[in-house]
Amino acid sequence: MKKYIIPLLVSFILFSCSNKKEQKPTEITESKTPFVWEAANLYFLLTDRFNNGDPANDINFERTEEAAKLRGFEGGDIKGITQKIKEGYFTDLGINAIWMTPIVEQIHGGTNEGTGITYGFHGYWTKDWTAIDPNFGTKEDVKELVEVAHKNGIRILLDAVINHTGPVTEKDPVWPAEWVRTAPACTYEDYESTTACTLVENLPDIKTESNEEVGLPPQLVEKWKKEGRYAQEVKELDAFFERTGYPRAPRYYIIKWLTDYITEFGIDGYRVDTVKHTEENVWQEFRTACDVAFAEWKKNNPEKVLDDTNFYMVGEVYNYGISAGKAFDFGDKKVNYFDKSFNALINFELKYDATKTYDSIFVKYDSLLNTTLKGYSVLNYLTSHDDGQPFDPERKKSEQTANILYLTPGTSQTYYGDESARDLIIEGTQGDATLRSFMNWDSINANAKTNGILLHWQKLGNFRNSHPAVGAGRHKKISDTPYVFSRVYTKGDFTDTVVIGLDLPKGKKEIKVSSVFKEGMELHEAYSNTSVKVENGKVIMNSNYTIVLLEPLIM
Repeated sequence: MKKYIIPLLVSFILFSCSNKKEQKPTEITESKTPFVWEAANLYFLLTDRFNNGDPANDINFERTEEAAKLRGFEGGDIKGITQKIKEGYFTDLGINAIWMTPIVEQIHGGTNEGTGITYGFHGYWTKDWTAIDPNFGTKEDVKELVEVAHKNGIRILLDAVINHTGPVTEKDPVWPAEWVRTAPACTYEDYESTTACTLVENLPDIKTESNEEVGLPPQLVEKWKKEGRYAQEVKELDAFFERTGYPRAPRYYIIKWLTDYITEFGIDGYRVDTVKHTEENVWQEFRTACDVAFAEWKKNNPEKVLDDTNFYMVGEVYNYGISAGKAFDFGDKKVNYFDKSFNALINFELKYDATKTYDSIFVKYDSLLNTTLKGYSVLNYLTSHDDGQPFDPERKKSEQTANILYLTPGTSQTYYGDESARDLIIEGTQGDATLRSFMNWDSINANAKTNGILLHWQKLGNFRNSHPAVGAGRHKKISDTPYVFSRVYTKGDFTDTVVIGLDLPKGKKEIKVSSVFKEGMELHEAYSNTSVKVENGKVIMNSNYTIVLLEPLIM
């Protein structure tokens, strides 16, 4: 009986001819596919805007003033994410990692900049790093989320903010002057005017450069005492500073609080916010602390360890592009944020590259990731929560978006609703609020066009998830017309290979595969879910689709 082996092992033999290496056809045996962050399918969602799993937690801290459109809490929570994992939504989409916006307790009040009230629904306005905001859920909810995700082969990334607290409101007093600066505002002209400043007005900047010892902010002391946990928090801080030898400077408190989420819940990584607004040594320190915490969690929870994959950190260096390589240029200074810090940086460049031909994109990324960025990676996206110029704002190119995002070398970031053409232009919103509407579940359940788009994303996502070669393998063009290419990934004894065709004619298709697959070999075409055979060095098939996803079929 035939079965599709995913994962699989493809043993390649390379030979040299006229100083040019060519791929010989495959010999195949079964092996476990390793998880590879460089090829991961990461799903990014706003915790408050994805799914409401517990309506009972929708209102807290008297956040009852009417907010401007899409600038208040909408009810999404941690339980809602867990619910969708259990339902198989992410598995059906081929997602193997989820990044959610920060879940720590947000400021209790709201800001009003003339367009109406804005609350900290997005998670980036921290009041207390040690607590989960009840609008998002509880620590028990986080624990369940991580455990359910891991059982379904999905890794969890939380979002780390070290750069700033939340804005000052009547309910949220400013932190002490030894903790934060409230001026000047950043002008972004050079390194200092990007780091030693506030991102925007009324967003107090943590003095991450300081090594001066400071006491706890009085508002935290008062809060913890009311909640009955002051003594425990102080005991843990004393143990942390004694173990590490760090001075009680502002950044080290926050590093301690953030790494607690690793040791307590076993999260798999952090997406780090506003990286370039903090001194680069801070991220090296944070990396070290995260690695220690992850090792401690693994030691204390051996039965829950997924594999030997290290802790993952991806940084948001706003406007970083893959072409810059390892160095971000401030004008007066270049900084390598990969060095002893980040596995990857978010790539702001793909949305511009997306207007070019598939092959030009794929060749460029394959080249850069295997030369100037070798050993590291980028997180590619085409839509995000704070990029007001997405690749396809009117959602007219949803299938093309999937093709580019999922087939470009590097880690892929699906922004919630990319796969369902969630509207990005919402009448009555101001600024980035238009990018942050609630997930369009009603459309998925009722709209045939939406379901068709989703199915395309699911097929590509699952193929990519099954084959690390797609995101992390070497790219090689097989033919221009039709456009066909191979991807090959090798790690130790494991080798994975696929052949992909795009913009093919509907109906009969003839694809050369002799450089990749052996004569007589049976293959599975994953998009149409059919079997084909290599004859005379090629595959001939008939389908109504313009895409072909070929993988070995094992007897």
